[in-house]
Amino acid sequence: MHKKLFIPGPIEVAPEILEAMATPMVGHRMPEYALLHKGIKEKLRRLLSTTDRVFLSTSSAFGVMEGAVRNLIGKRCANFCNGAFSDKWHDVTLRCGKEADAIKVDWGKPITPELVEKTLAGGRYDAITLIHNETSTGVMSPLPEIAEVLRRYPEVVSIIDTVSSMSALDIPLGQLGIDCCIFGVQKAFALPPGLAVFTAGEKALERAKTVPARGYYFDFLEFAANDEKDNTPSTPCISQIYALDRQLDRIFAEGLEARWKRHRDMADLVRGWVREHGFPLFPEERYCSLTLTCASNAKNADLAALKKKLGEQGFAFDDGYGKIKGKTFRIAHMGDMQVLDLQEFLAVVERTLATL
Repeated sequence: MHKKLFIPGPIEVAPEILEAMATPMVGHRMPEYALLHKGIKEKLRRLLSTTDRVFLSTSSAFGVMEGAVRNLIGKRCANFCNGAFSDKWHDVTLRCGKEADAIKVDWGKPITPELVEKTLAGGRYDAITLIHNETSTGVMSPLPEIAEVLRRYPEVVSIIDTVSSMSALDIPLGQLGIDCCIFGVQKAFALPPGLAVFTAGEKALERAKTVPARGYYFDFLEFAANDEKDNTPSTPCISQIYALDRQLDRIFAEGLEARWKRHRDMADLVRGWVREHGFPLFPEERYCSLTLTCASNAKNADLAALKKKLGEQGFAFDDGYGKIKGKTFRIAHMGDMQVLDLQEFLAVVERTLATL
């Protein structure tokens, strides 16, 4: 039995997208592929509001995260940590042999512009990593305000993870001045996992030229050289790229403003439901994610039993992550999901909770 996914990723994939993945194969060095690749880059630049280079990587987003660390940290990195995945960023940075500090706040709290300012003011760092939307806690940090601080530190390269937020709200990379933005496609893009997208501005590419031991598979300069030919350094996941092309067309057909409003409406619906049923929001509401809601299990519900019973009814549910597993639960509301989908799911959750 297929379980309809209301977890933070992967999420439901439309039949039209799965059909696109069955498009007959082409050689990745053939003109047909270059034409496909070029068209996708143009669409992504429009979506991201940037003129920077946009690259496609056959990997999870963490692959490109490691690549960014290896390419863009010259001296020392500030890893801003407010949850499980931003903690992993710090681990990745250290495992790549880079000097780095974890700038930590409590889980459920955002990274604030004031903290970024305080951290960078000493001149110790030449790069930062930051997760815009921390999926372990449902916290969305205020990226526009943080970007304003970063503009005062031109020597610092910004590496921003928008894995679970990109396309669900307006993130105008050009206006924000983000040097390197990274995201996967299995969350708000509603595609199967296995493809990552990243941008690199001129400052990022110039930094990469000065950094040794960048490796090969994720060498930003290799990506840039192949970008001139509308291609990738290594064989790309062409079926995934067909799917991305189709999904970008669907996104623009819906309309960006309409898409962003739909995500706000879905977030409002789920937040209202959890509060009404006695589950406080885990983060402060003004920092709540627009793509998933993380609620505190204040009623001490048996979340493991709830997860099992929902699974038996054809719904996938997530009972928290990491050290707050069981103390919180998360409901995704992103991608191609609609308000009606959530209303159906929440009605089933309500009925099931009453039986526990």
